[in-house]
Amino acid sequence: MTQSLPEHIPGILTPAFESDPYRSYALMREEAPLYYDDQLQAYVISRYSDVARAFKDPAFTNRNYEWQLEPVHGRTIVQMDGREHATKRAIVAPCFRPKAILGKLTAIIEGNAVRLVDEFVGRGSCEFSAEFSRLYPINVTADMMGLPVEDLETFRGWYSAIIDFLGNLTQDEAVTQAGLRARDEMAKYMLPVIAERRRNPGDDLLSTLCAAEVDGVQMSDEEIKSFASLLLTAGGETTDKVLTSLLAKLVEHPDQLADVRRGRSLIPAALAETLRVAPPLHMVMRQTAVDVEIADGAIPAGSTVVCLIASANRDPAVFSNPDHFDIHRTDVDASREFSGASKQLAFVHGRHFCVGSLLAKQEVEVGLNVLLDRTSDIRLQAGFVPVEEGVFTRAPRKLLLDLTPAP
Repeated sequence: MTQSLPEHIPGILTPAFESDPYRSYALMREEAPLYYDDQLQAYVISRYSDVARAFKDPAFTNRNYEWQLEPVHGRTIVQMDGREHATKRAIVAPCFRPKAILGKLTAIIEGNAVRLVDEFVGRGSCEFSAEFSRLYPINVTADMMGLPVEDLETFRGWYSAIIDFLGNLTQDEAVTQAGLRARDEMAKYMLPVIAERRRNPGDDLLSTLCAAEVDGVQMSDEEIKSFASLLLTAGGETTDKVLTSLLAKLVEHPDQLADVRRGRSLIPAALAETLRVAPPLHMVMRQTAVDVEIADGAIPAGSTVVCLIASANRDPAVFSNPDHFDIHRTDVDASREFSGASKQLAFVHGRHFCVGSLLAKQEVEVGLNVLLDRTSDIRLQAGFVPVEEGVFTRAPRKLLLDLTPAP
C-alpha cells in the first residue's frame, strides 16, 4: 500500500514547502519516494530514476493534459501520441532546429535583446526580471510570428493569465476564469491572423506552419493557434524563469560569473547547471494507463502522477554535491544537455523532449552575451538577496542589480 507523506515533511501546497522545496525534496527522496497527496489527489515521485522512467515508459501518458492544458491552449502536440504525435512534431520541429535558429531567428533574438538591455544599462541599475527576462521571450516569440509590436501588452496579459491557470494547484475559481477568458481572447485574435497567413503567407513562423506538411498532413488553423498559445506562454514562462535564475546564480557566485565573462563558451554549461539546480518548471504531471509498480509501491491505472523534476535534478544518486551550483562540474556534459541525451530533466526525456530547447538555449546565450558585452561589472544591489518564489514554476520574482556600463 502506498504511504502518505510523513507529517514532518512539508507537502507541496504548504507555505513551508514553497519557502524551501529543496528540503522537502531531500526528505521525500529518502523517506517517501512515492506517496499519495490527498490535496492534489495525485501520486508524487521524487527520485531521479523514477521521474526519468515516467518520462520514457509508455505506461505514463499525457492524458492529464486533457484537463491541465487543453482548457486554455486547445489540443497541442504535447498531449498527442503515436503516429499523430510523430507527424505533427515532424511539421513543427524544423522551425526549431539549429539551421533555422542560427539563421533568420538570430537577428530577431539579438535585436530584441539589444533593445531591452540598452534601455537600462546606461543608468547603471535594473530590476532584471521586470525589465528583461519577463519581456524578452514574449517579444521574441511575437516577432517570430510576425505579430505587431503594438499588441505586445495584450500578449503579456494573456501570458500572465494562462500561466496562472497552469500553476493553479489550489483550483482558485477566479484564476480559472481569468485563464479561460484569455484563451477565448487569444483565439479571437489568432484565428483570423492564421487564416490571413494561409491566403497571403509571409516570412514568419505562422506562415511556415500554415504551409508545412508531412506525408500530405498539415496542421489545422486550430492546431496552429494552440501551438502558438503553448509557445507564447509555456515557452515564455520557462525562458523567463531560467534567465532570472541563471543571472541570480552567477552574481551570487562572482568567481563563476568572472569565468563566464572571460570565456563565453561557458554560457551553455552555466545554463545547463541552472536548469539542473534551479529548473524553471519544478514539476510536471503524467497519468498512468495501467497499474504501475514503482519506488517499492504501486500506482493504479488512471491515476495522476506528479513528477518532481527539481527533486530528481538534485538526486545525490546521480549528481555529486547536488545542491551546489558549479558550472565546471564534470558529471554533466553541457554539449548534450539541449538534446534528447540530456542528463538533467528540465526539458523532460523521451518522445516529448521539449521541441523548443534549442530556441531557449539561443535566447539565453544571446541575451547573456549582450548583457556582458554592454557591462564591465554586474552585482547585486546592496542589501538585496534573491529569493525564489513559486511551486509549479519557480525563480526569483525580483533581481535588483547594479551595473557598470562597458567603456
